[in-house]
Amino acid sequence: MIERPYYLNQLISSMNNDIIKVITGVRRCGKSVLMMQYRDYLRQQRVAAEDIIYLNFEAFELSRIRTEDQLHDLLGERLVKERQQYLLIDEIQYVPGWQRVINGVRVSFTVDIVITGSNAMMLSGELATLLAGRYIQIPIYPLSFAEFLTGKGIDYDDVRRLDAAFREYEEYGGFPAVVTADNQQLKENLLSGIYNTILLKDVASRAAVRDMSVLESLTAYLADNVGQLVSVSKIVGTLNNEKVATNINTINRYLRLLEDAFLFYRVQQYDLRGRSYLRTAGKYFIVDNGLRNTAVDLRRGNNSNRLENIVYLELLRRGYSVDVGRLDDVEIDFVARNRDDVQYVQVTYQLPNNTHETDNLLKVPDNYAKTVVTQQHYEITQVAGIPIVNVVDWLLAPVRKEQ
Repeated sequence: MIERPYYLNQLISSMNNDIIKVITGVRRCGKSVLMMQYRDYLRQQRVAAEDIIYLNFEAFELSRIRTEDQLHDLLGERLVKERQQYLLIDEIQYVPGWQRVINGVRVSFTVDIVITGSNAMMLSGELATLLAGRYIQIPIYPLSFAEFLTGKGIDYDDVRRLDAAFREYEEYGGFPAVVTADNQQLKENLLSGIYNTILLKDVASRAAVRDMSVLESLTAYLADNVGQLVSVSKIVGTLNNEKVATNINTINRYLRLLEDAFLFYRVQQYDLRGRSYLRTAGKYFIVDNGLRNTAVDLRRGNNSNRLENIVYLELLRRGYSVDVGRLDDVEIDFVARNRDDVQYVQVTYQLPNNTHETDNLLKVPDNYAKTVVTQQHYEITQVAGIPIVNVVDWLLAPVRKEQ
C-alpha cells in the first residue's frame, strides 16, 4: 500500500465536524486505499472499531442496496445517537437520492462523514443543493511522479535511476496497481482492464450509450491529440472521414460523459489581454499517460504533448486551476492560478534552436513566475531570466524542498 500523506492530511485536518468530505477521482486511482489509510489512522487514535462504519457499494454484500429507503434503513441500523462515529462510504453514487440520506445523517447524528465517488455527476443536480456549503471536495489523481518513486522504492536524489524511472512513468502512468506490477505484460493488462472498465461501467452503462464504436473512436482521438486544440466540429469531421458516423450533439454528450468520469479534462483558452475566456477550440488532457498509451494501442509519438499531459496533471495536484493562455497570436501552454499564486509554464520536449519558447513567455506583461519545462537535460539554466527546468527536477522540486 503506497502512502499518500498529501490526501490523508486533508482528511485529518477536517475531521470531527459536520462538513462532509467527498473524495472524487477516476476509478482505481486510490480512493478506496485512501479511505483505508484514514480508517487505520482512526484506529491509531484509539477509535473503537464499532464506531467506524465502512461501506463499499461495489461490494457483493451491498450490491442490492440501490434505493434511498434501503440506504436509510441500512444506516439507521448502525448509527447511534449522541456518540461520535465515523461513516466511510465508497462509491456512493450507486444509490440514487443518497444526498438526502447523508444530509439527514449529518443533521441527526454526531458523525464524521467521508464518501467517495467516480463520477462528477454525483455532486450535480437538484439533490446536490441539499449539500451546498456543507461539503468539501478532495480530488484525487493517479500517483504523482514523487509518489511513483516512493512506490518503487527509489530515492528522489538517485540520479542514476531517475531518468529511467520517468520513462516508465511516462509510458505506464501512475495507477497504483500498475506501478506495483512486476512485469510489462501485467502492466499492459491492468491498464487495458482499467480503461475498458471506465468506458463500459462509468460511461456507457451509466448513460445507456448504445454505440460503443463512436465512444471508443472519440476516446482514441482525444488520447492521440492530448495537448492540441480541438473543436467539436473538427472531431465530428475526423470521425466521419474515418467512416464512424456521428454528429455534434452526440459528441458533445459523450465529451461530457468522459469528463464526468474523470477520464478527460477540458482546458479553455484564456485571453490574457482581454482577461476573458475564448469560445473557440480547447484542449483535452487525459487523467493518466498509461491510459493514453492504451487508448492509442501503445503508439509512440507526440512527445511534447505527452509531456504537457504530465505537467498539466501535476499542476492540478498542486491545487492550481489551469488555462491555456492566448496573447494575440502567441500561445502560453499553461496559465496556472490558485488563491495565492499565478504561474506561466511553457512545455517543450527539447529546446528549439531559437528562443521561441522563452520569447512567448516574455511577452506576458506581468511579473508572475515563468518557467520552461523540458524533458532533455541542458547545461543552461535560464534564457533571458526565465528558468529552463528538466521535467524530473520540476516534478520533484516540492518534495525535495521539504527534505
